[in-house]
Amino acid sequence: MEVPGLAHSISSPLSPCEGMIKDLSLDAIQLCERDGSKSQDGSVSEMEELPVPQNIKISNITCDSFKICWDMEPRNKERITHYFIDLNKKENKNSNKFKHKDVPTKLVAKAVPLPMTVRGHWFLSPRTEYTVAVQTASKQADGDYAISEWSEIIEFCTADYSMVHLNQLLEKAEVIAGRMLPFSVFYRNQNKEYFDHVGEVQQNQMLPSVKDNSGSHGSPISGKLEGIFFSCNTEFNTGKPPQDSPYGRYRYEVGANVLFNPNTNLYFGDFYCMYTAYHYVILVLAPKGSRGDDFCKQRLPALDLSNNRFLTCKQDEEGDGSLVFHHAQDVILEVIYTDPVDLALGTVAEISGHQLMSLSTVNAKKDPSCKICNISVGR
Repeated sequence: MEVPGLAHSISSPLSPCEGMIKDLSLDAIQLCERDGSKSQDGSVSEMEELPVPQNIKISNITCDSFKICWDMEPRNKERITHYFIDLNKKENKNSNKFKHKDVPTKLVAKAVPLPMTVRGHWFLSPRTEYTVAVQTASKQADGDYAISEWSEIIEFCTADYSMVHLNQLLEKAEVIAGRMLPFSVFYRNQNKEYFDHVGEVQQNQMLPSVKDNSGSHGSPISGKLEGIFFSCNTEFNTGKPPQDSPYGRYRYEVGANVLFNPNTNLYFGDFYCMYTAYHYVILVLAPKGSRGDDFCKQRLPALDLSNNRFLTCKQDEEGDGSLVFHHAQDVILEVIYTDPVDLALGTVAEISGHQLMSLSTVNAKKDPSCKICNISVGR
């Protein structure tokens, strides 16, 4: 998908495009602190004859790469040896504030055929707005650079994690999921006012809402997928849901088979932690053929209902053939159900434990330094 390089907000594609024409390898691209003017040692000088890049286009945007090309006037085009690329996060476009203080915003690339791909998870993050401008340069015999004027400034936004990246997260989550424990209900905690509103205003229907920005910054479901959050983890010693919750003292419980059965598809959504020892896995339950199911099919890895490391639904072969359910012991599961749920399908009651607000994951930011739940792409 080609994305036009307009000087306006550019929406990112849903997944990275394949078939990059030319990647900038480490020997062809350098980090440089040049600001387009002559440095103290005279290593950069202006040359009026060098063509200024025109009509810059950004395309093939991924979570940590993009393809760039432009037009140039023919004058002295053969003298161009390098391109200077000024790349900045949009909110900091007048400064050199990157994730690491020693990483400048200017890139020096050898003059390879256009279009070319700029790739680097150490300076590109997913779902982030950037500005980019380009100079042409000619390296002189004495090591100085003659440069053109800067091009116009173009804005673009990097993409979400692709299916490839999510499968890498999935593999990491599987490593620590632990053994499977039985459970029988999904539950959702809220305050009393929430359930009163559902009963009085929403005709007893809990309605899906857009997922917040908790978890991985590149997650394709954040701010896009509509659903209802449920939990299913149980206490090891009782086999029942815990009595404490960060979300409210009133709990809705519904039989696991109501939301999770052979007519439901299961997807892996995210894996993250919040600077703690606890790790969270987000799963999506979508009734087959629903709008949520269509959304997930294009963006998330599908899981086998009866054979995965997080949440399973199987027929009890030794009993009456009814469905039995298990959840992973060593991760906290956040389950998003994508359709409305009628309160009449379950029960609402007050819990006896505490409302532990410190455990809330609302808009929680992922720890970018955790080696367990991060992958080697932009974060």
